[in-house]
Amino acid sequence: MRRLKIFQKDIKEAFVRSSGSGGQNVNKVSTCVQLMHVPTGIQVKCQAERSQAANRYLAKHMLMEKIERFFHEKSLKEARDLACKKRQDRRKPAGLKEIILQEKHKQSDKKQSRRKIRTLDAD
Repeated sequence: MRRLKIFQKDIKEAFVRSSGSGGQNVNKVSTCVQLMHVPTGIQVKCQAERSQAANRYLAKHMLMEKIERFFHEKSLKEARDLACKKRQDRRKPAGLKEIILQEKHKQSDKKQSRRKIRTLDAD
C-alpha cells in the first residue's frame, strides 16, 4: 500500500452475507468482504474463505493488484498518446509535399477523364 501510495482512509469496507457452501457459518455471519477504493472507483468482492479475516486479507491483495494494473495501463496509455502526438507534430520531409500534390493531380486527371462529355445543343 505504501508503494502505491494508498491510504486506509481511501478504502471503504463493507461486510455482506456470502452465498454458497459454508453451512450455518455462512448463513449467520457476514463473511463476504467488499472493498472500494474511493479515488479510482475500483471495487473488489471476496468470499473465497469461510472466515471474514481471511476474506478481508484476500480482498486487500486483490484490490492492490487491480489498482496497480489500473495505474500501469494508465501510464502506458499516456506514453502511447505522447508518442502519437510526437509523430503528428513531426515535420514532414521536404519533397513529400510535392509528391502528395502530384498524386492529387493524377487522381483529379483520372476523374476528369471519366466524366461525361457535355455538348451544347443549339435549339
